Amino acid sequence: MIQAIFWDNDGVLVDTEGLFFRANEETLAGVGISLGWEQFAEISLARGESVLQIAAKPGTDAFIKLRHDRDGLYADLLTREPLVIDGVREVLDALRGKYLMGIVTSSGQEHFEIIHRQSRLLPYFQFVLTLNDFSHTKPHPEPYLKALELSGFSPAECLVIEDSPRGLAAAMSAGIRCIVIPSKFTSGNNFAGAWKVLQSIKELPAALGE
Repeated sequence: MIQAIFWDNDGVLVDTEGLFFRANEETLAGVGISLGWEQFAEISLARGESVLQIAAKPGTDAFIKLRHDRDGLYADLLTREPLVIDGVREVLDALRGKYLMGIVTSSGQEHFEIIHRQSRLLPYFQFVLTLNDFSHTKPHPEPYLKALELSGFSPAECLVIEDSPRGLAAAMSAGIRCIVIPSKFTSGNNFAGAWKVLQSIKELPAALGE
């Protein structure tokens, strides 16, 4: 029986992946590099790596400057439009009080706070884990292993909601069932191993038998 649900953030609760692409695209364009969507999806969304490595080696001064510029641009883009995905609030209302719920995201704390300053979603969740809370990001299982520890439940009693191959891989490596709800940016991927694949978050309560 499912007791806890661990939610990815970007692409599941909030529509931010396109904005992150734009921030990376504009940053790389500034140093004369053209970033394509397929390239971004493979490096960032599938592998969980930084596309800035196309221009500079991670850890170098050049890479750090690019990341600083990209992060500033992304932070600005996050303030310009509503981000909560259609149906999210209604689904969270339906599940509230029935499950322990937490957010497990690869977003940094600064951007996460900007996103949820306007979302008003955080009261639905009992805990949040961001990039600042673990040493290895998805597809490594550490983020979801930490979520298990915080929840106090076994993997069999938990469920992950994801939208990307790397998120699915992280959940599977942690031994947790995963429902994938592909975003418009990840819908072309292979989600073999997912417990279920839904077309919309609005289908989630029925998938859980609510």
